[in-house]
Amino acid sequence: MVKHLVKFSFRALRRQGSYVAINVFGLAIGIACSLIIALFIIHELSYDKYHEDHERIYRIGLFGRFSGQEVKAAYTPSPMGAAMLNDFPEVESFLRMNIWDETVIQWGDEFFHETNYIEADSTFFDFFSIPLLRGNKETVLTEPYTVVLTESAAGRIFGDTDPVGEMIRVGSYQNSFRVTGVMEDVPEATHFDAGMVGSFASNPRYNEETWTSNSFFTYVKLHPEADPQSVVDGFEHLLITYVGPELYRYMGITVEEFLGQGNEYNYFLQPLAGIHLDPSVEQHQKPANDPKYLWIFGAVGILILVIASVNFMNLSTAQAMKRAKEVGMKKVIGSTRGMLVWQFITETVILTFVALMLATVLTEFALPYVNNLLSLGLSMDYLGSWYVIPGMIIIVVTIGLFAGSYPAFFLSAFNPTTVLKGKSGNGRQNTSLRQALTVLQFTISIMLITGSAIMYRQINFMLNKDLGFDKENVLVLRRADVIGDQIDSFKNELLAIPGVQSVSASTAVPGRTNNNNGYMIRGRDSESFLMQTFWVDYDFLETYGIQLAEGRFFDPELQTDQYAAVLNESAVRNYRLEDPFATRIVRPDLAEDNVPVIGVVKDYHFESLHNSIAPSIFLFKGEGQNWGYISIRIEPGMTRRVVDETEQLWYSFTSSSPMLSFFMDDDFGRFYVEERQNAQLAVMFTILAIIIASMGLYGLTAFSLQQRIREIGIRRTFGASVANVWYMICKDVMVIVGIATILAWPLVYWITGNWLQNYQYRISLNISEFLLGFVFAIIIALATISYRVVHTASINPSLSLRYE
Repeated sequence: MVKHLVKFSFRALRRQGSYVAINVFGLAIGIACSLIIALFIIHELSYDKYHEDHERIYRIGLFGRFSGQEVKAAYTPSPMGAAMLNDFPEVESFLRMNIWDETVIQWGDEFFHETNYIEADSTFFDFFSIPLLRGNKETVLTEPYTVVLTESAAGRIFGDTDPVGEMIRVGSYQNSFRVTGVMEDVPEATHFDAGMVGSFASNPRYNEETWTSNSFFTYVKLHPEADPQSVVDGFEHLLITYVGPELYRYMGITVEEFLGQGNEYNYFLQPLAGIHLDPSVEQHQKPANDPKYLWIFGAVGILILVIASVNFMNLSTAQAMKRAKEVGMKKVIGSTRGMLVWQFITETVILTFVALMLATVLTEFALPYVNNLLSLGLSMDYLGSWYVIPGMIIIVVTIGLFAGSYPAFFLSAFNPTTVLKGKSGNGRQNTSLRQALTVLQFTISIMLITGSAIMYRQINFMLNKDLGFDKENVLVLRRADVIGDQIDSFKNELLAIPGVQSVSASTAVPGRTNNNNGYMIRGRDSESFLMQTFWVDYDFLETYGIQLAEGRFFDPELQTDQYAAVLNESAVRNYRLEDPFATRIVRPDLAEDNVPVIGVVKDYHFESLHNSIAPSIFLFKGEGQNWGYISIRIEPGMTRRVVDETEQLWYSFTSSSPMLSFFMDDDFGRFYVEERQNAQLAVMFTILAIIIASMGLYGLTAFSLQQRIREIGIRRTFGASVANVWYMICKDVMVIVGIATILAWPLVYWITGNWLQNYQYRISLNISEFLLGFVFAIIIALATISYRVVHTASINPSLSLRYE
């Protein structure tokens, strides 16, 4: 039975010729798109699930609200882990990690640039299942000033030399580090990157007992039967026992009084496997991805498969008359409707299988481009992943049933007596169905075109919006601490370089904030005020082009300005400072206890446009605060010369230590990498969806023209021009696109409107993107069919009238 079905199906497919090719290629493109999207979604969902005990591992985060300002971050105090191990019976072990920025590694007389250096407790390899190639995982990180290298870092620094036992210098640490182990490279599907892991015991804050300074990542591993909710319930105990005394010391109020004023301060647990897809939590280094994009691209993949399947249904029903006599003859000789249904579905499954084979080839060709675009390592591991082969089988069966069911039931329903007389009996129903399916295809295509245009306009808005400071032509040097106490001399020599307009030293720069501190205001002693803190010199505003709204900035002629503060407009507004110049900010780190506000700067975006402008404070960068950045404003056209001479000057001050730098405009663009990548993916899939829909429209038009060739010949005989025939055929297509546009616009408006709500600063939807989708669809549709229509209309009528 099955053998005969397959044999008859192959014979029928050979007779259908070019329509089979269109169906197969359209399905192949659709399946290839869906495979790539599925690989991407599976990759995103698999983050950190390779760790042996990932279901028992949680990262601790901090949530707070201070005077209306909220913070939700993965940063915790140094003593957090030890306290949880002692006070919570559910906790089996803990791990602290400190993520560094770029640093410099020195081995002998050679220097190396390391972009991903982290510090971790000795339990690192108990939490993360990264194989250790050399060394004992129980001891490699127990002692201070020890370090484990990844296989890549070891090869880059030591070549063929055995690194274990070698001594290296790390960053600004005065002590040398001993290499105690080599581990495999950290898998890409991990929420952090690491080229080297140094012992956390080397950190000066290793034994710190301060609870109100949140700087490190803390992870806990729970016992197998432990309930995470009981741990969450116990955080109140930590707050009262450990944070409470410090809160009373600094603010003079208890935890209960602090919370009673509408403030919030508590910890939460974040499952290890959920970190990568939770962008609501602020974290360092590797940003979390927004899960809404998984839903968006999952929907796009399904829609592209729908378009490809609709192509099959359209072309199959369009050929109903060609196959009507075949159906009639088979029914006459005894075939039942069920047998015919199974034959047609078998044909579809065979086509889908062939399309799947072609789709795997297309996917292999496309993956390098996608991996380069997304900086991923996606691959089709056919035998290494259990879900690949079953997934392919599911795709073939699902598409076969979906795309083949209606044509199968439609064709098998023909009355043999009617069709053998040359009539189908349901041509109008057939045509109406094809038109409805074509409307569906173009509705999806218009939605994708319009959605991509809106996505691109939002990204361009974020990249080009006035940030309130001038990010162009600013070179930022990292590791200012290497210059040490010579910063003033270094600045003066930089200013002597032709093309350097101004220079500033600061602990933070726009886009790279690192101190979100709590302050008090005299007279409002029961409140706490959270502000991003910039310790800066006299030249910061000039270098970044930040405008003063009121008052003045730090003046080198006034010694008292070294103990003053400058706020931004957001701080004045959010904290209801009616007279900011009568305000005195309480700084517990100063013996003078409080400092006056001498100026207010206009709001500027020192973080991503995903976030609203938070309150911030400028404090004067005094002696000894040599860490942070040195920013250089460069005259346009002088960049190359300034960079070269700055590098030479750096080496002269630092004994050949490498200079690490970035340009402010490029650095700010990193906030929108995910959006740009997703927009490019959306455009790529939109183009492919349009190609599939166009192939279907071309096939339908060719079939329609073939059926109407005698009608066209008669019209041409009676004086109709080629343009008349073109208009006759194309007006139906334009009506279809018009109906599709009416259906697509409300859906796009609703979907993109909700998507834009994720951005604090966003575009307003306007008619231009919606018209763009309509116009593109019209152009694509007419371009697809015009050649075939004109070619058919140009045939000599005497030949057309003889056509059978």
